[in-house]
Amino acid sequence: MSTVTPAIVVLCGGPSTEREVSLVSGQAVAHALQQEYTVELIALQDKALPDHLQPQEVIIFPAMHGAFGEDGELQGLLEERRFVYVGSDARASALCMNKAATKAVVRGATGFQVGKERVFTAADKPQAADIVAEIGEAVVFKPIDSGSSVGLEFATGMRSIATVLSQLAGSDWMVEARVSGREMTIGLLRGEAMGLVEIVPTGGVYDYQHKYTQGATEYRVPAAVSAAVMADIEAWAEQAFKLCGCRDFARVDFILDSEHRAHFLEINTLPGLTPTSLFPKSASDRGYDFHRLLRAMVDPALARFKRHIQL
Repeated sequence: MSTVTPAIVVLCGGPSTEREVSLVSGQAVAHALQQEYTVELIALQDKALPDHLQPQEVIIFPAMHGAFGEDGELQGLLEERRFVYVGSDARASALCMNKAATKAVVRGATGFQVGKERVFTAADKPQAADIVAEIGEAVVFKPIDSGSSVGLEFATGMRSIATVLSQLAGSDWMVEARVSGREMTIGLLRGEAMGLVEIVPTGGVYDYQHKYTQGATEYRVPAAVSAAVMADIEAWAEQAFKLCGCRDFARVDFILDSEHRAHFLEINTLPGLTPTSLFPKSASDRGYDFHRLLRAMVDPALARFKRHIQL
């Protein structure tokens, strides 16, 4: 039996709009793992893997966010070159990057409430009146395949919706009803739910600026909910994880309304690992410090590597 101990190669950066956050995540991951493993940190510039990496020598930890890193494209390249890597596979990554496709899988199959959405392109936008008739007057616009807090646009009423529509650019968008309630997220490690986190941003909107600015948001861990609601959320999140074919870890975001119904938003297969990130906060409620959490995130890939090199 081989006694090869793989190095951990942390990939970060990349060409997406979330490159800067990915660089911070990558540095944090590499620093934590260096306590136990031989680690190489690589900041990617484009959509390519470094030629010097050998699949029989390393495990890849993609600390990537946004396009290429989180949408299954990188995972597909890794699979083609037979690398063992941390996190969900190419199929699950691609699915969960598409908010509408994820909702379609989860809809009707878990205890989450899953609201109606409309998908469109910036080149073929619906009329404001059609959105009001189909979705309602209070809505949120989202890029269909960007990070959970990237590019959000809120609108209430026909005129406001028309204004937002006139400003949308890019490619694929979705619009869905804006649910009033408490913003929540829960991390999953090896498919098991961890601590429930309530997100309380100053100003009421958890956008990109609030997400990555120290002190701009209060995080309540564990969130103050009843034991019954907590148990339901944990079960629903675990079921959503399985339905979408996720692997190793993920994070589920939702809104908890005034009647304690959880409205599903999305699944993040590569959650942020910066000092203000939600996934480590969720893990902390289960007793994980950052180093122990990273080790637990890598362990399943280590087991896959051992099986892989024996083939």
